[in-house]
Order: sequence, then structure tokens, then C-alpha cells
Amino acid sequence: MTPETFKRKLTAILSADVKGYSRLMGEDEEATVRTLQEDRELMASSIQHHRGRIVDTAGDSVLAEFASVVDAVQCAVEIQQVLRAKNALLPENRKMEFGIGINLGDVIEEGDTIYGDGVNIAARLEGLAEAGGIYISESAFQQIENKLPLRYDYVGEHEVKNIAKPVRVYRARIESEAASPKLGEKKKPAGKRSYKAALAILALVVIAGAIILWQVGLRPAALHREVASKEKMAFPLPDKPFIAVLPFVNMSEDAKQEYFSDGITEDLITDLSKISGLLVIARNSAFTYKGKPVKVKQVAEELGVRYVLEGSVRRAGDEVRINAQLVDALTGLHLWAERYDAKMDTIFALQDQINQKIVSALAVKLIGSEKELVAQRETDNVAAYDEFLRGWGYYLRLTPEDFAKAASSFRKAVELDPNYARAYAALALVHWTGHEQSALLRGLEMVGEEARLRSREYLQKAMRQPTPIAYNVSSQMYLWRRQHDEAISELQRALSLDPNDPSCLQSMGWTLSMAGRPKEAIEYLNRGMRLDPQNPAGYLALLGMAHFCTGDVAEAASLTAKALRLNPENVGTGFQFAAFYGLLGHNEEARTTLATVRKKMKIWPLAVLMVDYPFKDRAIADRYAEGLLKAGVPSQPSGYLPAFKGNQLTGEQIKGLLFGSTIMGIFTQAGQRWWTDWERNGECTWRGAVPSDSDRGNSQIEGDMICTKYQKNWWGLEDCGTVFRNPSGTRETKDEYFFVRDIGFRTFSPVR
Repeated sequence: MTPETFKRKLTAILSADVKGYSRLMGEDEEATVRTLQEDRELMASSIQHHRGRIVDTAGDSVLAEFASVVDAVQCAVEIQQVLRAKNALLPENRKMEFGIGINLGDVIEEGDTIYGDGVNIAARLEGLAEAGGIYISESAFQQIENKLPLRYDYVGEHEVKNIAKPVRVYRARIESEAASPKLGEKKKPAGKRSYKAALAILALVVIAGAIILWQVGLRPAALHREVASKEKMAFPLPDKPFIAVLPFVNMSEDAKQEYFSDGITEDLITDLSKISGLLVIARNSAFTYKGKPVKVKQVAEELGVRYVLEGSVRRAGDEVRINAQLVDALTGLHLWAERYDAKMDTIFALQDQINQKIVSALAVKLIGSEKELVAQRETDNVAAYDEFLRGWGYYLRLTPEDFAKAASSFRKAVELDPNYARAYAALALVHWTGHEQSALLRGLEMVGEEARLRSREYLQKAMRQPTPIAYNVSSQMYLWRRQHDEAISELQRALSLDPNDPSCLQSMGWTLSMAGRPKEAIEYLNRGMRLDPQNPAGYLALLGMAHFCTGDVAEAASLTAKALRLNPENVGTGFQFAAFYGLLGHNEEARTTLATVRKKMKIWPLAVLMVDYPFKDRAIADRYAEGLLKAGVPSQPSGYLPAFKGNQLTGEQIKGLLFGSTIMGIFTQAGQRWWTDWERNGECTWRGAVPSDSDRGNSQIEGDMICTKYQKNWWGLEDCGTVFRNPSGTRETKDEYFFVRDIGFRTFSPVR
């Protein structure tokens, strides 16, 4: 939005804040939060009665606006009188008193929020006001000087940050009529004073009666919030507390700090997701509300959650302010609200405080090592953390240009902290994703084989302190090499760290389907979709594959069709839909879908396509291949390479086959021959058709894999792979065996 399109208006602003809030919280957090909730409900009722609107309730503050200064001041007086009567019933150390500031000023209106100097001045006046007091700017005072039966004291001029001229300030007196007369007013006759005093006494009696009703439980509703309805929720509420963390608003003057407010939000989601007793809406679904003027009621009903966390982040140089509030959507009450001011070097401690407050407010019990997991930070270097957040913001945009920026930021992060495992994991993810999505690979300026090997290189460093991201990438590498059990184990480790991670739940669904355990896959995918309800297309496609693996092709096709309607650009879903429709005999629809895919990418022969489907069960793989062929995928007489468990060599078998031997293969596209000579100790020489292509390296057996690192080939990076027999291969075609390596499939035969 450009300055010319900002919506401006003149409004009366009321800003209120608790005096001594830190002391109250230090003495009794739960009692303080309950009292704050009660006081806010009283204030909300009064604000609505005086035709005002609550704008924000971050931390221990309340910000409201009124069309009239008269309404704003009358509301402020009523609030202070009611709270004074309420406090009279509380012990001295539990009394909660507010300072209130009122200003008439020009503001910028954006959605339900207002910004600008007008708001800043009201907040400054609230800070100047004593406990139980009301301070008013001169612009507001001019509107009410002779309109209300109040007295005012002029308290001088005060500087306000970022405001050029000092602000003239007045204090509204709300004590008895015996007080000194207001400015310029002559002393009134005693009869009128007695009449006013009687009215005041009557008002206090009414207020006291209201307080008594409050104390016995007849509390007014929090009128500033509409209450969510269980019956209108898109999904039934689970037994566990379910929370949505909405994107924190970037209140910084620099719009480029958006990555920081987004990063703080995502870290809150990640930290809370580690708690098994809590369910947390996934980032993708929560961020669909970013920049939209939504209400808590709407969010709760659309996502099927009871609790909503919202807030804002303001960053200026080394200073950070975070406002956050947790709302129970079924009651409209604030369970917790706080404002934090800190230096950047204490940002991690600040995040821990917020997490602890949320957990406490929801009465969630942490089990096992969850307390340590939530508080765990992969780095103490604030600059490295800042670079990570910047990089993650680029990564999520999924464009070639942003992928390049993401990789650059993550590399800067590990330069600043060479032990930053999370940043290494992100680098592994960027390069793995780049290979999977060729359009993104352009941003990394490398070929797919290098991207995979770089991913493995970064992953090895990330696994020094594993994160769910690292375990997820590791799982995908194992699955690519057809090591299904290892892939599942890695995802189990990831989900033990973060039970609510949607990416890991999706990966587990896909991996279990490929491993021949589709019923379990369906459970994980349904769980993931419940946490990520605004992002159904990916889950539906994966559920389609899971149902195919159970043998229910009709349901598989139905689910995949839904996924394709939601995201028609996904070519993987297009192949899947074509295969399922081919199997159902809907050949025309299958071929039409494949023709649509062909417009977006080249249709490779069956042998190439099946590389990306690591089925463990030969019968299921053959059935899927049959569907692709019926849809019109071209094939070769040899079909596809059978990378199945029955054909896989163990580590000892690999060593016996290769070490001390020579193998020969043919590059499929170029038709050029290559050889590798192994010595008994694993040292090896690679030879191409041209003598100058030769290179020396070393191999070792790791479990059921062989890992090789050459001096020059493959950028000098280690490449690991499994080995399979090819029952249909021949010595003449040099494909009696094949590697499933990080860089791809390679057929070969021993030289006899």
C-alpha cells in the first residue's frame, strides 16, 4: 500500500495500561492473569456502552477508539470508578490499577488496526498517568473543557518520542466534588454540589452492586469478541488443547523486517509442536490468514481450534518489542496477554518466556524431555539466527531467485556459527528440494547430481545435532536408495522431536505407502491434514496413493481427482491420476490428463518415471506401471529396473562382488563406456572412454551401502548407494547389476 492509498481519519484514542504489572506477575501469575481478564471484560463492556471499539489488547494494555472525545473521557471515568470500587474488595497487594491516556489525533486505518502519531501520543499519556488516573492531550481537552462535569489540572508540556513539538497535558480529576474547581471555573453554590455529590454516591452504590454481582459469578460477556461455536466448526474439537498461532504482525518501520516477524511466528509454532499434549495448526494453514483482517471466531471455526495466539513484533536496531495474547475462542476471554521489550541478544530467552506462558495458560503438562526440547536452541549466535530466519523466508517462496538467496543466507548463518545444525539442515533441504524440482534448481546454478551430493554433505553436518528437518531429508535419501526400514526409522525420530510437524507427517505417509504399509500411512496423513486443513491438495494426493496401495483404485482415483482440482499445476498428481484412470479403463480421461502434463514437462519413458516410485512390493509397482502404460507413457522392452528387496545385495555381498574386481557400464544417453577398478582395500580407479577422464578414489562399505569419494569426479564429494541384481540384465548390455546411488541409477556388469 502506498502512502497515497492509506486510509486516514480523525479519532479519539484511549490507551490504558496496568501499573506495576511486573510486580503483580512476580507475586502470583495465575491470580494476575485472572484479574486482568476480569478487568478487561469490565472495560470492554464500558467501551461498547460508550460507542467505542477495542483495537488491541496486547500484553497488559487496552487500546480503543471513539468517534467522540466526550464518549472517550466518560468511558475512562466510568472505567476508573468501577475498577476503584472493585479494587476496594481486593487485598492491597492484589489491586490492579490502570493509567489511561486520551488523545484526539489523525491515524492511519488498516483493517481493524490504527497506527500513527495519534496512537503514540495516547500511549505516552497513559505512561505519564498515575495509577487510577486519566491524562488528556490538549487537542482532546479543547473538545471537552466545558462539556463534562469534571475538573482538570494542567500538568505541563511533555516530550513524546518521534513527535516534533511537546504535548500539553491535562489531568482529569475524578475524586469528589470537594476538589478544586476545574480551570477557569468559578466555585458553584453548595446546593448544586450536594446534588452532584448525591448523584455520585448513588453511582457508587450502583457500581458496588455491579461488583457484587461480578463476584458471585454474573459477569458480563467479553463483548469485544464474538464467541466461536462448536457446532459451526469445520472439524470437531479433539480432546487435547488445539491452538492456532496466527502470523505476528510486523510493526517495524522497515517492511523488510517481515521475515523476522514471520520467523518468530514459525519458531513459536515449531516450539509448541514439540509438546505431545498439545495440537498446533501447521504453518501453511496459519499463514493463509496473513495480512487479512480476520476475527478469532472465524479462525477458530474454519480451523477447528479452541485457542488462538496473535500478536505483533516491532524491531528497531537492537531493540525488539513483542506483543502477544492468547484467546479462548469459545469464551472470548484472554487467557494470557503480555508485552515484552528486550534487546536482540536476549531474543531466545524471550521466546522461552512466551512458550512457558502459553503452556501454563493452557495447563498442558510437559512429559519426558519435552521441557528441554521446547527450550532447545540450535545456536546462541543472534546474527546467525537472524540469517537463518531471513533464509527461511526466502526458501518458502519457492522461486529460483529466492532459492539462491535462501542458500546464501543459510551459508552466512553457518559461517557465523559453524556448529549451527539447523542451518546445515536447511541447506540440505534446499539442495534436495532443488533436485526434486528442476525449476528451482536454476537458482542454485548447479546440475541435479551436484545438488543431491551437496545435500548429503550438508546433512552429515546437520546430523551432529539432528532436527526434524535433518531427519526428514535423511529419510528421503534412504527411501530413494530403497532402504525403507531406515527411512521409516528416521521419520520416527523426527516425529519424536516434533509430533505435529506436517512435513514429516506427509513424508511418513508417502514412505509407509511405498513400504507396503498403506493403512498406517492413511492414519498419518489424516493426522497431518487435521493439523493443516487449509492445505489439503498434497494430503489428498498422498491419500490417493495410499488407497491405491491397499488395492482400492476407485477411491485412489477419486482422492487424486480432488487433489488435481485443487492444484492442477502439480505434474506428479497428474501422472498419478492418469495411471489410476488408466487402470479403471477410463483411457480417454487418462490420456487427456497426460497430454496436459506433457504441456508442462517432457514425458520420459516408463523406466525413467518408475525411478521416482520406490515401491517395496513388486506387484504394486507393476500395477502402477501398467496404469502409466495404459495412459500413454512410452516404454522400452526392458521395462524398468527392479529395485526390490529380493534383488538387493547386502554389504558383504557388495564387498565380495566389487572389491578386487573391475566393472563396466554404459552411459545410457551418450552410449560411452566406463570402467571402475577396485583393489581389495577399497581403493579404486574410474576410467572413461578418454584416458584423461580417469580419476582415483576410495570406497568403503557402510551397512548395505557402498560409499565412494573420488579426487575430482562428482565434485570430490562422497556418493553412496545400494546395489541390486537385475534378473533380466545381460553381460552384453552391461546391466546385470545396478547401483541406486545418490546421483542416480547406474547399470553395470563385472568384467570377467
